[in-house]
Amino acid sequence: MKNIQLIGVLLVIMGSFLPLVHVPIIGNWNYWKLDHYLAITCWILSACALFGVLNNRSKMVRIIGGLLIILFIFTLVAVKLQSLDYFSFLPFKNWRETFAGIVKLKWGWIIEFLGAFLLLIIKTQQKYEAS
Repeated sequence: MKNIQLIGVLLVIMGSFLPLVHVPIIGNWNYWKLDHYLAITCWILSACALFGVLNNRSKMVRIIGGLLIILFIFTLVAVKLQSLDYFSFLPFKNWRETFAGIVKLKWGWIIEFLGAFLLLIIKTQQKYEAS
């Protein structure tokens, strides 16, 4: 089970470097291009999850997996709101929504959420010593 959690941590870290958002003309953005602070938070949480996996602290790993899912949902909401705000110079609301709709989410989010869910649902097996 520890190997599956290590794969989950690896998926979260790898997913942060994959394309997460496609902005026309500008191109694909990963977590670092979206927001430096959110990317650093993701990497710190991943490092804490790695520490928890290596030290068999399943409760810590599950909490961090939940925090990563909350961070990813927050980021998705922030991307949608920022894209609406980015086109706020347009005079009509339906134009803003149309242009904000051209900002597309990419396949990197699947990897991010898969890694976080692996951290959340897999339990580590505790080794008990017989006295």
